[in-house]
Amino acid sequence: MATTTAPWATEKPTALLVLADGTVIEGRGLGATGSAVAEVCFNTALTGYEEILTDPSYAGQIVTFTFPHIGNVGTNDEDIEDLHPAARAGAVGAIFKANVTDPSNYRAAGHLDQWLKRRGIVALSGIDTRALTVLIREKGMPNAVIAHAPDGVFDIEELKRQAAAWSGLIGLDLAKEVTSGQSSVWRETPWVWNEGYGERGVPSMHVVAIDYGVKRNILRLLAGLGAKVTVVPAKTDADEILAMQPDGIFLSNGPGDPEATGEYAVPVIQNILKTDIPVFGICLGHQMLALALGGKTEKMHQGHHGANHPVKDHTTGKVEIVSMNHGFAVDADSLPEGVEETHVSLFDGSNCGIALTGRPVFSVQHHPEASPGPQDSHYLFRRFVNLIRERRGEEALAERPSSNSSQPRAIPGKV
Repeated sequence: MATTTAPWATEKPTALLVLADGTVIEGRGLGATGSAVAEVCFNTALTGYEEILTDPSYAGQIVTFTFPHIGNVGTNDEDIEDLHPAARAGAVGAIFKANVTDPSNYRAAGHLDQWLKRRGIVALSGIDTRALTVLIREKGMPNAVIAHAPDGVFDIEELKRQAAAWSGLIGLDLAKEVTSGQSSVWRETPWVWNEGYGERGVPSMHVVAIDYGVKRNILRLLAGLGAKVTVVPAKTDADEILAMQPDGIFLSNGPGDPEATGEYAVPVIQNILKTDIPVFGICLGHQMLALALGGKTEKMHQGHHGANHPVKDHTTGKVEIVSMNHGFAVDADSLPEGVEETHVSLFDGSNCGIALTGRPVFSVQHHPEASPGPQDSHYLFRRFVNLIRERRGEEALAERPSSNSSQPRAIPGKV
């Protein structure tokens, strides 16, 4: 008796990425169902997808992972970076090349698909992420809609309309969407192998952190150096901050257009700068400081998103491998006299750090709390603490402590 061969089975797409120019890319859906409109960027990190997707700086963005295998170490409750998980600040979409497999890691507490559903992140897999990355490099970061429907039914024309109609990130203040609702005190210290996170004891200084979308590990590193860290909402005025009698003020990372956030943040920073209190900024905080000092920011073509970016510190002559996540940059040519460029990207020469000459004020564009180096940039937190100690007449800490000293340790691969 003759046997029959079943015809090829064609899998129906259950997720789409629809670009503003009308391009439609089909894939397999996972994570939350529904749709989200955002800007598409790519991230070149090999590890740390959970930290990336929960970084509030990715609000308003869909992250394309260039590394093909994402999800194979699962998820847990230790590696999130947003301050208030219930608010689900971070990326709204994610794109993977390979289908997500079951996790295989001793730290795994759950599957990435279920974690994405809980976070409300729409995701798709099974597309050529190399081709999408090339498109972004050639044409810039496109506006798009990412959609997931398990039945594979989409109104493609409506999705095209939504993608084309979205105004994009320019002029968009997203810090107000991800900032804390009220002030709080942070006590958790950095993760230690086989011990987990610790808790700060009696503080030796007080740092007020202005939350434009702060990451947890920034606060941990400050607390690990002995700081009582008071986190305040982005729109807290200078008088209220100064009334807390801080020894130092930190300007956090965050999403969106720095000029839009600067409408309320810049006057606050300018008032703070009238004092002699040390100031340290990271990412959006760096851009806020530059604007407050009279500089300008600009939208980047493809941005910097990854964990393998070389940055040179002109103050030491050393090169560090850093984590980056920004689609806007400080225009170095716009910096006024008295503002020194301290760090520069060795990929494209863009500005990555500034300092106010003769004042205890500095900032960097990259993320020194992340660990691609793995600790190449942790010295910046000690540099900030030393400015506080100097103001109080205390002895400085070594910026780069010896390897046998007792220091907070990073999670291997954490970015």
